[in-house]
Amino acid sequence: MTPETITGTFVDFYRERGHVLLPESSLVRPPDDPVLFTTSGMHPLTPYLEGRPHPLGRRLVNVQRCLRTTDLDEVGDSTHLTVFQMLGSWSLGDYDGPQSLRWGYHLLREGFGIDHDRLHATVFGGDEQVGPDTGSLEVWRELGVPVELTGPENWWSNGPTGPCGPDSEIFVWTGDTPPSGTPGTDGRWMEVWNHVQMRYHRHGDGRLEPLRQPNVDTGMGLERMEMVLRGGGSVYEGEGFGPWVRTVGGLWHPDEETLRRVCDHLRSGVVVVGDGVRPTNTGRGYVLRRLIRRTLTLLWRDDPSRSLGDLPDEPFTHTLDRFRQRTDVGDLRGLLLDEERRFRGLLRRGRPLVSRCLSRGPLGEEDYHYLHDTHGLPRDLVDGLVTGTL
Repeated sequence: MTPETITGTFVDFYRERGHVLLPESSLVRPPDDPVLFTTSGMHPLTPYLEGRPHPLGRRLVNVQRCLRTTDLDEVGDSTHLTVFQMLGSWSLGDYDGPQSLRWGYHLLREGFGIDHDRLHATVFGGDEQVGPDTGSLEVWRELGVPVELTGPENWWSNGPTGPCGPDSEIFVWTGDTPPSGTPGTDGRWMEVWNHVQMRYHRHGDGRLEPLRQPNVDTGMGLERMEMVLRGGGSVYEGEGFGPWVRTVGGLWHPDEETLRRVCDHLRSGVVVVGDGVRPTNTGRGYVLRRLIRRTLTLLWRDDPSRSLGDLPDEPFTHTLDRFRQRTDVGDLRGLLLDEERRFRGLLRRGRPLVSRCLSRGPLGEEDYHYLHDTHGLPRDLVDGLVTGTL
């Protein structure tokens, strides 16, 4: 299945069950939202999950681009990405979690053709405040899907306070051998879909209060599902990464981990720029600047003469089209080259400054503050110069 076919199958399945398609939101959150970027499909729906009536009804479905800086250090393995597309469905006080799981199983088996024996589920096993999620447990046993009971791994929250509740995660076996172990014991079980039952509001003192409107929120990573259905070894083998992998691999021949990180950061940077973000030293702009600098750091580690100007237009236009964005490729390339020039200049200025500080001994907090406040050298850049990775 192509990404378009996967998306169409998902959306049509839920539309047939009374769900209304939501328009996609930008990665950039409104000014009154404390979070920099849209991190999940539910993010734009937070007011409605807390009880406000949604104008489109109580059953919703959508496809949403998301960005998670928390996964930056995981990028390079076979499944984690900075920017990805999330397929989501919601029940705003309508049907319950067990119904969502039954539909989910049906879609995976009949819609996507995934073999029953490749499925495994995890369910919240309870803690000192809330008992086991028996409803989900009974559904999986009824369907004959093996279940692993866990603790905090199957408790969803969007922060220390606010809506929360137990979730049931669905895993697919990606190994070359018959399935073995559990998601907690064998990394070849890959999570593809999470069904969250938002039943509670957590207060600042840790107390849980039942929500007036219990909700169900599900999220499926499109790139991971494409990997499952294609039978590949990583998300980087999918259509969304094809032009980047061919281009970066053909130009610079990096090792596999470097190839994945460079492709992820470049693709993510294009999507962030496509939603109107420009490089700055704070906030969203600094996330973009960090993605570009991490890319250049990886490329220059083996050959400092490498330049983003060597990249052709194809991967840029492909990514903008796939994420439904309208940005001039010439302007985008100019922005990247300007950041490259700035970064080269910063490294030229920074090396002697850091060397001077190191001549007095290991860097302390006072040195970091001096290098940042006086010379504009961020901590991660200083650390790169200290360790020799820059």
